[in-house]
Amino acid sequence: MTETASTSPTQLPILVTGASGFIAGWIIKYLLEEGHTVHGTVRDPAKTASVAHLLKIAEKAPGTLKLFKAELLDQGSFHAAAQGCGIVMHTASPFIIEGFTDANESLVRPAVEGTRNVLDAVNASPTVSRVVLTSSVASVYGDNIDLRKTSGGVFTEADWNTTSTLEHNPYQFSKVAAERAAWDICKAQNRWDMVTINPSMVYGPALTASSQSASIDTMRQMGDGRLRTGVPRLIFGVVDVRDVARAHILAAFDPAAHGRYLLTHTELSMLQIAKILRSKFGSLYPFPSMEIPKFAVWLFGPLMGPVTRDFVAKNVGFPVRFDNSRSRQELGLQYHPVEQTLTEHFQQLLDDGLVKKKA
Repeated sequence: MTETASTSPTQLPILVTGASGFIAGWIIKYLLEEGHTVHGTVRDPAKTASVAHLLKIAEKAPGTLKLFKAELLDQGSFHAAAQGCGIVMHTASPFIIEGFTDANESLVRPAVEGTRNVLDAVNASPTVSRVVLTSSVASVYGDNIDLRKTSGGVFTEADWNTTSTLEHNPYQFSKVAAERAAWDICKAQNRWDMVTINPSMVYGPALTASSQSASIDTMRQMGDGRLRTGVPRLIFGVVDVRDVARAHILAAFDPAAHGRYLLTHTELSMLQIAKILRSKFGSLYPFPSMEIPKFAVWLFGPLMGPVTRDFVAKNVGFPVRFDNSRSRQELGLQYHPVEQTLTEHFQQLLDDGLVKKKA
């Protein structure tokens, strides 16, 4: 009898790519605490700043952590980590919002080829029966104005981002390109199945001060005064990093889980987030207290960072709405209260020294 036939995939090691990431850290924490053996891939297992928090968690948990070196663009580099695993969770993806000159080389190629390299390793490991892919709502829609094209005025798992390109929203384009490539590879075989997790903007406490995400950057800017003059009326979905991690595990272990799962708890504007933070931390920190008129954002936004006038025109001032019923009803996911998510996130930035504490 083969190992796949005699052993449940949940009893075999579980591969988590991009192990040092914001979401991956929580996935690994939960898996180790539940006694699983985890294979984690990182660029450099010897880089203490990236893996120290994982090793610390592993020391106290009943599970076992094994770290492997792997690079998204190195063909074959995930094979060793995938061997003998029953489940593969692919969370690794390039996170670069600004500072690049070639969007294809910086974002799209690493995302798509990285996904192909991981799934090549899955195809080469006969024990793997399920893949859980960390995708994004960026794979569901490109701009808030796209909501007008939906059938019920709400984004669901049936929606796909068809408006992002290399020139417009290249990060979003990289996410949808990678997910489509993954589904193509999955459909070309019949040994393993795949579930995708599509979270909106992920907030919540990080397990390491070296974590990177757009939400962490935004929270830092709100707390250190860079946004004190005001914020654009930009509305997006919000979800707790711990809920995203838990959803990966629920999707991995539930044989009935299938397809895509859109993860968001609620929709908030940047000003609403600032108001929640002010209600908890008071006036100690220079949280924004007003919204900047759209014409001013359109006029000056491109001078302040990676914001194009096309993005402003299609996102600022437009509502956005998500249907999370599949995650709640099929996965049984229970979402953290958004006030807890945001306040614990900002408190973590203070504790880690990423925002200077004030008496």
